[in-house]
Amino acid sequence: MHYALKTDNAWAVDAACSGNPGQMEYQGIDLATGAQVFHFGPVFGTNNIGEFLAIVHALALMEQRGITDKVIYSDSFTAMTWVNKKHCKTKLAHTPETESLYQIIRRAEQWLRVHPVRIPIIQWETKRWGEIPADFGRKK
Repeated sequence: MHYALKTDNAWAVDAACSGNPGQMEYQGIDLATGAQVFHFGPVFGTNNIGEFLAIVHALALMEQRGITDKVIYSDSFTAMTWVNKKHCKTKLAHTPETESLYQIIRRAEQWLRVHPVRIPIIQWETKRWGEIPADFGRKK
């Protein structure tokens, strides 16, 4: 399904990872203003984990702020699937180095289990619209 790009009431989220796994960070950008709404990291993780956490972070922040009239764009089908299933199906090794990230993942999964997702999460169509505005601009 193709959507018309809406920028007036939308946030875009994206993650970047130097190596995979490696140093991961994610952010959310308000498409109406171009302003960074949130940023997290860098921490040791994977790109898919960052994409998943970025969506959950945006959902939780919207709920906290009482925002009900926006949409979230993500270019990660994997992360959107994980959000829909309320489970981050990562294969990242659970080690002392990744323990703090695993705690954040568990908190995000728990948040999804107790908060109904009412904000539309829409696949960013990179081929039609170009890179997602939350992209970190590090692709080679």
